[in-house]
Amino acid sequence: MNLFTDFEKRIKAALEAIDIVKEKRSELDFGRITVEAPRDPSHGDVATNAAMVLAKPLGTNPRALADIIAAELKRDPDVADVSVAGPGFINIRLGVGYWQDVLAAIIAGGVDFGRSPMGKGRKVNVEYVSANPTGPMHVGHCRGAVVGDALANLMAFAGYTVTKEYYINDAGSQVDVLARSVFLRYREALGEQVGEIPAGLYPGDYLVPVGQALVQEFGSSLRAMPEDKWLPLVKDRAIDAMMAMIRSDLEALNVHHDVFFSERTLHAGNGGPILSAINDLTFKGHVYKGALPPPKGQPPEDWEDREQTLFRSTEVGDDIDRPLIKSDGSYTYFAGDVAYFKDKYDRGFDEMIYVLGADHGGYVKRLEAVARAVSGGKAKLTVLLCQLVKLFRDGEPVKMSKRSGDFVTLREVVEEVGRDAVRFMMLYRKSSEPLDFDFAKVTEHSKDNPVFYVQYAHARCMSVFRQAREAFPDLDTASLDLASAVRGRIGDPNELQLIAKLAEYPRVVEAASVAQEPHRIAFYLYDLASAFHGHWNKGKDMPELRFINDNDRELSIARLGLVNAVASVLKSGLGITGTDAPDEMR
Repeated sequence: MNLFTDFEKRIKAALEAIDIVKEKRSELDFGRITVEAPRDPSHGDVATNAAMVLAKPLGTNPRALADIIAAELKRDPDVADVSVAGPGFINIRLGVGYWQDVLAAIIAGGVDFGRSPMGKGRKVNVEYVSANPTGPMHVGHCRGAVVGDALANLMAFAGYTVTKEYYINDAGSQVDVLARSVFLRYREALGEQVGEIPAGLYPGDYLVPVGQALVQEFGSSLRAMPEDKWLPLVKDRAIDAMMAMIRSDLEALNVHHDVFFSERTLHAGNGGPILSAINDLTFKGHVYKGALPPPKGQPPEDWEDREQTLFRSTEVGDDIDRPLIKSDGSYTYFAGDVAYFKDKYDRGFDEMIYVLGADHGGYVKRLEAVARAVSGGKAKLTVLLCQLVKLFRDGEPVKMSKRSGDFVTLREVVEEVGRDAVRFMMLYRKSSEPLDFDFAKVTEHSKDNPVFYVQYAHARCMSVFRQAREAFPDLDTASLDLASAVRGRIGDPNELQLIAKLAEYPRVVEAASVAQEPHRIAFYLYDLASAFHGHWNKGKDMPELRFINDNDRELSIARLGLVNAVASVLKSGLGITGTDAPDEMR
């Protein structure tokens, strides 16, 4: 049950019953009418701009029209009061019975309350992390991993058919560097003294076991081979080992992908898929032979004014045209991007979302241009950029990791503070803003630590059920009809405020999905936890508000319904963030 959708329908039905509206109905646009919670809760429970939207086309004064609409809305049995404010805002206060119906619906929905059909099953591909398979995941990958995973969860909850995808960059020169770095460790495993790792190779100790595994498989035979023979063998084993490590790191963070797409498949058959994509663009008139102007500023020494195969990307929104084929006949990295998008489009996705680091800002326009050209504007492409994460411990910057050689690994962060703290805190700021992550603060047991505060609220909910079983030993809480129990017993203003906060959840889910901002879920959960903790604390001073009343069994059961609703929404939202909802805090 979405309170705001429900009252949007009721308000529009009330408008249809007004004579002045009936006369000009065909000329009116109800699409601009909104129904929201007032900024100040003292004004009412829901507010609408209907009078201000319709006054001009109806040729009347907004305030006068608001009075007419208000009179019609007062006929609704679930409306306790209607008032007009300012230039024509209509504020509506709902009856206690309606709030009890909302609470019953939340209880009945359980963790599925707030699930939306909004996405209508549209196929969405969310690609995130996609780190080079050259080593363990580092903290720089962490934020994109969490944002992408939570966004995919959110959009699935909002009714989209979502595929979580990882693009393995296993076709570039960095993989050759990886293979040579592993071969050095292989020689070391054979007993050679390799000394200091040469500049340009990967120095991390994580490659030592990969070299040892090569000795177990090949003995010393690779040592006698020329590079063109051992390089592909070592490359395959190195990529497999790195991807196993990456999958393990992601598992530690509770990040799971449905598809791992290898870039090398685009180069199969001498680049057949890439050539097919270029031919497709050529057929559509987006490819030509030409020369690009020199880069702005001082041109590099190796720049040449030469004819190339170019993508006419400026005609589909890019800043400059992009080369697809180099002068030596090989494909550019960008050509691979084109082929990869075409592969996604051919798989039937209506929307593609790329979650990238902030250093990929220059990719946005070119990828959007590819989407327009390949799909003819039918597919939507969105690039979400995640800003940097800075690590601190008690306010001091965290030093680099010994294991990786030059960065802090994702697993080290997860092992120190736990995956829940990492995931929730990575979402507790808009991804386009920098994030400071302090190891000490995210493990505090205080209101200032959002993940603790939200999880503690769920644990408190579960403790209320334990208290109920202690107060009423014969009470089987699992078999209670809590949705029915709340009707007629829940009505204290403090309780209604808590129900109102719960009722916001469906709207938050839909708004966060449309904006593709999963951090909104984390913010909402903190606000809900704050409302619940606040209500709990009031019960310390006002015994009549306590959830369990030893002298009133039926009221206690009704309030268990309210607690159940809070727990369900917290668990649902935490599920979207990929965070656990504990029954106890240890």
